[in-house]
Amino acid sequence: MKLGPYQLNGKRLFLIAGPCVLEDADMPRRVCEQMKKTCAEIGIDYIFKASFDKANRTSNKGFRGPGLEAGLRQLEGIRREFSVPVLTDVHDCAQCTPVAEVCDVLQIPAFLCRQTDLLFAAAQAAVAKDRVVNVKKGQFLAPWDMKNVVAKMKEFGAEGRLLLTERGASFGYNTLVSDMRSIPIMQKFGVPVVFDATHSVQMPGGQGESSGGQREFAPVLAQAAVAVGVDGLFAETHPNPEAAKSDGPNMIFLRDMPAVLRRLKAIFDLVRQPA
Repeated sequence: MKLGPYQLNGKRLFLIAGPCVLEDADMPRRVCEQMKKTCAEIGIDYIFKASFDKANRTSNKGFRGPGLEAGLRQLEGIRREFSVPVLTDVHDCAQCTPVAEVCDVLQIPAFLCRQTDLLFAAAQAAVAKDRVVNVKKGQFLAPWDMKNVVAKMKEFGAEGRLLLTERGASFGYNTLVSDMRSIPIMQKFGVPVVFDATHSVQMPGGQGESSGGQREFAPVLAQAAVAVGVDGLFAETHPNPEAAKSDGPNMIFLRDMPAVLRRLKAIFDLVRQPA
């Protein structure tokens, strides 16, 4: 699968990373600049991510972002300035075409992964603009159930333009658990599989009016996923997660990302060595 300057073929680790949401004009640029530099030094293909709207916040009081038009202008500027592929979420059918005009990857949030009309709109926009669609596996689905999502996307013409992302499964109340078997299971569908390390340690609604999280376990789960043979990783990062406007408890400190990524790259290279 071709994505901007990258060939996503399992030979190189790729990383989707950035802040949860576009909080202001400066912070996402700083994150992208540092992440691009770090990934280039380590030998990881980098895709910037950030949301223009957090449409599924626990509380209506939560910060949602700048919205579609302002958010896309910001994402377009980052894409142009740093020459990196860009990913953002789409939440309804009407967003797919304008997002595909700007972004290299349209992401379907986990809660919406079975919404046929949204999958169709994203697939059609991706085909029209030579883009890719990343579908996050719902927390409520078994990994083998994602074969139906893959079948839909193929029927909609998006074969060869699809990523699947594992982000944990609901386990009791306010808790997720990651089953590493889901990675090889979904890879059997013939698509690259990504592991979302930071949302997998989220505690949905765990703080009453917002989600909690255990960021200290995100690198641990990422290491396990790479050891299992995942194709790519997803991780949200922020200069100061404690002050982040969304998903702070599960985001990794930006200063810690170089050390985390060096270890992940070493594991990836070891796993990919010929037997």
